[in-house]
Amino acid sequence: MCGIAGFCNLSGDWNSNINRMNHRMLHRGPDASGVWRSEEEAVVLGHQRLSIMDLTPTGAQPMESASGRFVIVFNGEIYNYKKIAKKLLEEKKVAQFRGTCDTEVLLEAMEAYGVEQAIGMCKGMFAIALYDKKERVLFLVRDRVGEKPLYYGFVGEGTFAFASEIGCIAALENFKNEINTSVLDIYFTHGYIPAPYSVYKDIYKLEAGSILKIEAPYHKENISISAYWSMKEAAVKGQSDLFTGSEEEAAEELERLLKESIEEQMVADVPVGAFLSAGIDSSTIVALMQSLNHNKVRSFTIGMTEEGYNEAAAAKEIAKHLGTDHTELYITKQDAIDVIPKLGYMFGEPFADSSQIPTYLVSKMTKEHVTVSLSGDAGDELFGGYTSYESVSRIWNKMKGIPYFVRKPCSELVLHSPLAKNQIYRTKATLLGAKTPGRLYEISYETDPLTKKISRSHVDCPYKYSQFTHYMEEVNHNIMLMDMLMYHPDDILVKVDRAAMAVSLETRVPMLDKDVVEFAWTLPIEYKRQGKTGKKVLRDVLYKYVPREMMERPKKGFSIPVDKWLLEPELRNWAEALIDRKTLQQQGILDADVVWKIWEDYTKNGVWRIQIWFILMFQEWMLTGKA
Repeated sequence: MCGIAGFCNLSGDWNSNINRMNHRMLHRGPDASGVWRSEEEAVVLGHQRLSIMDLTPTGAQPMESASGRFVIVFNGEIYNYKKIAKKLLEEKKVAQFRGTCDTEVLLEAMEAYGVEQAIGMCKGMFAIALYDKKERVLFLVRDRVGEKPLYYGFVGEGTFAFASEIGCIAALENFKNEINTSVLDIYFTHGYIPAPYSVYKDIYKLEAGSILKIEAPYHKENISISAYWSMKEAAVKGQSDLFTGSEEEAAEELERLLKESIEEQMVADVPVGAFLSAGIDSSTIVALMQSLNHNKVRSFTIGMTEEGYNEAAAAKEIAKHLGTDHTELYITKQDAIDVIPKLGYMFGEPFADSSQIPTYLVSKMTKEHVTVSLSGDAGDELFGGYTSYESVSRIWNKMKGIPYFVRKPCSELVLHSPLAKNQIYRTKATLLGAKTPGRLYEISYETDPLTKKISRSHVDCPYKYSQFTHYMEEVNHNIMLMDMLMYHPDDILVKVDRAAMAVSLETRVPMLDKDVVEFAWTLPIEYKRQGKTGKKVLRDVLYKYVPREMMERPKKGFSIPVDKWLLEPELRNWAEALIDRKTLQQQGILDADVVWKIWEDYTKNGVWRIQIWFILMFQEWMLTGKA
């Protein structure tokens, strides 16, 4: 795991600017720093290294190919690099390798087979910049599901820049890009800014499964972007060719694929462990890790003394049953409060999933013992775990019998009547106006009319969940696909990457292995959900290793009680300083009256809206997180 950065056509001092970018992402790779520039100084690449594979200097980056034609900076891991190396040697594409790292194998494969064919061979997580010195072409490549971040765009007088973190681009001396106010409505709806957009104008996130190509002279018109893999296509293909075996056979195949993925992802030249909550997903990963190892696997969890938020005792019980070497840390409210001032800098742009705080704290503890940690992320989205899937399906089945041309006017009638003052009636009426189950799911985030009044700019973001609402016929799978295209890469994976890399911890996600993902989409919904019980097939795997009764308890989630803590003096004073009316008016971005209406509804009337945290994280970023 590392950090990458670079630029083309910078008019200022290239050396000081690339060093500024590298310094801004020092936490992503504290082991070594590297810089490369082309002979004409038009292209400059930077790299910060966190040594995981081949700890020797032969793994250093930027790295040039044996022929000298290509140079690469690479963040991530290619888990099957040994197979690709063997193929290169057998086909005599490479005489021998200088070292034992996956970066060299990836680089030589790209020269031998071309960028798209080579990346199609790879199983892993990655953000890559590859420069072809002969053709003067720069390629940017992002992994299939968006595990590793990659930002790009234009700053100053036509400088093209890219980096693992948006703060690196903002660190350039000629960076003056304005805030992209058109994305604020969607940020205040969801708490994150979805790809391809960012908080800055002209700066974008490269979407998962994409290759960006920019040719000299590196202007906007010389950019092209293509997809080499598509989550949508994988889902549609899987559901058109369903797995025909029994549920038991499905569990056996899933177990085989997960073991294969875990075995590859446990390979490292540094200590490896895993996050362990009391949930199905992480417990499955840890159980399979332990089954593949003679030695005790290192497992890590954090607990809280706050009632209703602590799963550490249950996780400890699971760890004891599995026989792992388990470490736990109980955190206090003060531990969480101490993290808050770091969040703006850590994420580089507004981000407001409050579980970012415990994720950072468990990563910090884990880093004291290992350098790589596996996680159970993606189980809910791939195997139907969220209760919202069941509720949307249930509501849609009740609604769909009433024609849309009847439902829509009824919805509008209620929303424009005195009944709309009541939150319950307003929510029901809003949901009634949904044309599709996907739109119903999207609307469930939009029932509060104040949400779209927080930002003073009312430019509608062209990017919405609704663009994903018509992909698949089966309701649950369509909503799961919506989450895998937006919520999972732009919230969950962002949270884990930034929080873990802030302490130089590499995280790996076995369930996002290409073969696991593609197999999951072939499963019938009845293998995933039955009533309110989700992740059936995943449970079938886990119950081979952990007793059912040990797992059948209410899930508490990985969260903190911000709605309680913000009423206490220390955090309340912090919050009210951030939303000071004079400050908001000077910034001119948020509507101070709306912000204070939301805040006083909470502090005086006990009405909690998640948008409170979204607003506070935006303001924290405005005041402390901008470069």
